[in-house]
Amino acid sequence: MSAIQLHKHDLPAGLDLGPIVAVDTETMGLDPRRDRLCLVQLSSGDGTAHLVQIIPPSLGGKGADCPNLKALLTNPQVTKLFHYARFDIAALENGLGVVTAPVICTKIASKLVRTYTDRHGLKDLCRDLAGVEISKQQQTSDWGALELTKEQLSYAASDVLYLHAIWAKLKALLIRENRLEIAQAAYDFLPVKAKLDLLGYAEADLFSH
Repeated sequence: MSAIQLHKHDLPAGLDLGPIVAVDTETMGLDPRRDRLCLVQLSSGDGTAHLVQIIPPSLGGKGADCPNLKALLTNPQVTKLFHYARFDIAALENGLGVVTAPVICTKIASKLVRTYTDRHGLKDLCRDLAGVEISKQQQTSDWGALELTKEQLSYAASDVLYLHAIWAKLKALLIRENRLEIAQAAYDFLPVKAKLDLLGYAEADLFSH
């Protein structure tokens, strides 16, 4: 049975989520330059999801004033585990002014080793690698609301609760197929890629002729 803990503005001081923390974000839309950061979800893989609601000062909140969360995101001793890290890193940099590192991305890992399929979404990985069916029904709901519904909280939690189990399977496949090193190089580049997205180079191939 999973547990959900909702925190307003910041993580509690002294909360230890271990050396690898699953992280996800919810925003007002899919353009990290335009759409504000509303929620940051985290889990140590123990079945508990910690959800941090980011409320802007215009709505009575503290905005980017969340020192505990930012310290975790930038802690070089803590690896942040994402699915499609490129978007989340950009959203966190734009919303909180921090560069999240070091990181792992299960979407990149899946594309590197699950070449027998074109299904690399989180819903697919949860089903195929963790044996869990998750719902994406709340994906397009209003994450900027001051009061989030039980359904929104449950959906947001599901995005981080299974990432550790998925990563364990993907890491084994990366090792088996001798692609762990190239995966790590891709992860190391992700903060730069996110910055390029924020600068407007999302569609540009800087490596083309």
